Amino acid sequence: MDANKLYNSQTRKVYTVLELTKQIKSLLTENYRDIWVCGEISNYKKASSGHIYFTLKDESSVIKAALFRGYQRMIRFDAGDGLKVIAHGNLDVFDKKGEYQLIVDFMEPEGVGDLQLAFEKLKQKLREEGLFDESRKKDIPVLPESIGVITSPTGAALHDILNITARRYRGVRIVIYPVLVQGEGAAEEIAGAVKTANIRGEVDVLIVGRGGGSIEDLWPFNEEIVAREIYASEIPVISAVGHEIDFTISDFVADLRAPTPSAAAELVVQNRKELVKLSVDLIKRLYTSVNRLVAQKGEKVSFYSIELMQGRLISILTQKNFILDDITKSLFNKMDAVLSEGRGRFEKTVGRLNALSPLRTISRGFAVVSKIPENKPVFSVHDVVTGDDIKTRLKDGVLLSKISGTEEKK
Repeated sequence: MDANKLYNSQTRKVYTVLELTKQIKSLLTENYRDIWVCGEISNYKKASSGHIYFTLKDESSVIKAALFRGYQRMIRFDAGDGLKVIAHGNLDVFDKKGEYQLIVDFMEPEGVGDLQLAFEKLKQKLREEGLFDESRKKDIPVLPESIGVITSPTGAALHDILNITARRYRGVRIVIYPVLVQGEGAAEEIAGAVKTANIRGEVDVLIVGRGGGSIEDLWPFNEEIVAREIYASEIPVISAVGHEIDFTISDFVADLRAPTPSAAAELVVQNRKELVKLSVDLIKRLYTSVNRLVAQKGEKVSFYSIELMQGRLISILTQKNFILDDITKSLFNKMDAVLSEGRGRFEKTVGRLNALSPLRTISRGFAVVSKIPENKPVFSVHDVVTGDDIKTRLKDGVLLSKISGTEEKK
């Protein structure tokens, strides 16, 4: 190189450090946008600001990277040192240090890309075939007597389900169908367990799932064999796979998706306190209905009793009594229908209501006494005086009497 030219102040261009840094930054940011970089994470640290800083490395080189807080919601796995990832972002230069780094806005574990493509492809295929249609989804029973759980017998998911069902209602029966939930052969075991549960017919609802994990861990629940077996199930199926942010093919084809196994248990098992409250409310409604009906029919019976005293409308009274019996029978039939959803849990209550029916009371030898002519019920010896006219309603008619005296119980 010509020394004179090299040292000629008229021809040489001298940059400040900042100027050169900005030009380098301009070149990098313009030419290296929207890029994917594959590497292993190291020096993974989360700053007090919430931003995450780390390096990506391979066998020969490293590059600094930053994952700002606003982009972290897009990352659906636990990143950390030693994990191989594919990161997406833009190159930028930190002016003060003259260092370039990758500003990451998304990343996934290495190899997930192919799995994600397979997931979307199968999802589209099954949607077009109608496996996700809401119209064919079955209702989840309100009070199942038995629940089938298809999961790993040693996993946390089963432990959570058993704890929650025991806490909410101990009377429910749990049938466990142990299967592998990840790795080779897991999909076949899960599908086989769904088929077995349907053949045996021993449960009212199925929970199919496992705890959280990577996309590879959850992959058996993305297999077509599992999706089709869930679709074919005559037993309603709740899919409970992974954490709330995880979605699998099983979630779309099942009759109900629960965000976690624990949530599935809460959805399918009613709380004991809620059931007790429901029972009390039903009993109150039944008492109110019976009392209202008895009062209405009592008014009609009183009217026809007066007609009977005058020697008329005997046949009408007989017909109305038959209608009253029919209505009473119909009422208790409707009561049975309402309570049948509780699998017989309220039958004892209905039996007690039947035993307390005013009509039953009269038929056992008791009577209803009222004053004439105001038809006012007599509850105490203090409600009448000597000489009052009274009528006594028995199961087969009315007695007309006059009070000759009273005697108070001592």
